[in-house]
Amino acid sequence: MDYDKIIALIHAEVKPALGCTEPIAVALAVARAAEALRDGCGLEPAEISAGVSPNILKNGMGVGIPGTGMVGLHVAAALGAVCGCSRYGLEVLHELCPKAVEKARKLVKTGKVVISLAPTDEMLYVYAEARAEGHVASAVISGAHDRIVEATFDGASVLAAGTPAGEAASGSADCVEPDFARRITVRDIWEFVNTVPLEKIAFMEDSVTMNRALAEEGLRHPYGLQVGRTLLADDNKSVYGDTLLIHAMAWTAAASDARMAGCTLSAMSNSGSGNQGVTATMPVIAIAEKTGASHEELLRALALSHLVAIHIKGYLGKLSALCGCVIASTGSACGIVYLRKGGYEQVCAAIKNMIGNITGMVCDGAKVGCALKVASGVATALQSAVLALDGQCISASDGIIEEEIEKTIANLGRIGSVGMKATDKMILDIMSCK
Repeated sequence: MDYDKIIALIHAEVKPALGCTEPIAVALAVARAAEALRDGCGLEPAEISAGVSPNILKNGMGVGIPGTGMVGLHVAAALGAVCGCSRYGLEVLHELCPKAVEKARKLVKTGKVVISLAPTDEMLYVYAEARAEGHVASAVISGAHDRIVEATFDGASVLAAGTPAGEAASGSADCVEPDFARRITVRDIWEFVNTVPLEKIAFMEDSVTMNRALAEEGLRHPYGLQVGRTLLADDNKSVYGDTLLIHAMAWTAAASDARMAGCTLSAMSNSGSGNQGVTATMPVIAIAEKTGASHEELLRALALSHLVAIHIKGYLGKLSALCGCVIASTGSACGIVYLRKGGYEQVCAAIKNMIGNITGMVCDGAKVGCALKVASGVATALQSAVLALDGQCISASDGIIEEEIEKTIANLGRIGSVGMKATDKMILDIMSCK
C-alpha cells in the first residue's frame, strides 16, 4: 500500500481553519487581492467587492466572524482587506486585533464593501476585488476553500510570479490526484489504518489538541445556543444522565457552539469544513477518553474517521444541500467501531446504518444552530456503531442501501450532489427573502 498517497490526501483535506470556512474563503480571496494592490501601487484598499457562488452566500449569511461579535460575509471581506494574510490559508485572520475589527466595521458601515452573487455554476467560487485611486487588484478562489487560482493587478497576472502568499494559499489539494478521495475504498482505508506505521500518522495528535481546546472553550463560556453546556448541566442530569452518549454529544456540540458564534480558536477541519472536522474527531476523542483507549488506538481511530469522511465527501463535492454532519458523523461512527474492537464488516455496517438513517438532513447555512445538528449526528453515530457491533445492519432491500458499501456511498453522493439541487436553491431563496 502506498501510505504516502493516502497521507497526502489527509494533509490536503485536514487542516486548521479559523472561523467558518465559507466567510474565511471570502476573507482569503480579498486578502490576496489586497496584497496584490499593495504590491502593485503601495495603496490600501479603499473599496472591496466579492462575487460568490450561491453556496458560499448561504453558508456565510448568519455565521459569527471570529473576534468581531458580527455575522456575515461583509465583515469577513473587510477583515480580509484590513488584516488578512493569505500565507496563513484558512487561518487568514490569524493577525486579527481590536484595531483591525474597528477599521473593518467602519468599511462595512460606510458602504465600501459589496457582496453579490457571481454568475457561476461552481459550488465553491469567490471573485474578489480591491480598488484604490483607479487601480484594481483581484483574486479568485475555486474548487477548494483555500485554492487561489488567479491573482491580478490592473489586469496583469501576479500569481505566476510565485509570491510567498500565492504559493502558501494555492491549496494543497493540488498535489493529490484528481478524484483520489473517491477512488479509494473503505477497504483501502481499513487496511491503511491497521497497517500504517504509527509515526506516519502521529500528526493526528493535532486534531486532538486543537478540537479538544475548542470544545473546552465551548463548555466554559456561553457561546451560541450552548448545546454542549446544556447537555452537561447538573440541572439536566435527571434528563440526560451521565453516559458515553451524552459525553460525546456535549463535547462535540460545545466545539460547534464556540466556532459558530465567533470564537477565535482554530478548528482542525475536514474537507474544507471546521464543523465536519469537529464532528469527525470529538466523538472519537470523547469515547476514547471515557473508555481508556490507548494513544495508538485513538490516533488510528481518528485516521479512520477522517478518511471515511473524506472518501464520502469525494462523491458530494465541497459544498452541497446535504448537511456535512451526515458525512462527518459517519466517519466518527467508524472510529467508534474501531475503538470498540470492531472489524471491517462492522465498519461497513455502521456506514450503512448512518446512510439509512439521517440521509436528507439539509444544510440551511452555517449558523449557531449547527451545534444542534452536530449533536444529532453524534447521537446517530453512536447508535449506528452500537448496532453494527451487535451484528445489526440495515438490509440491502431497504431504501438506498446496497449490498456493496461503495455503491451505498455512491447513492448518498448522488442524492446530495444531484438529487438535492432544487432543495439547495429553495433553501437559498427562503434565506434571501427573510
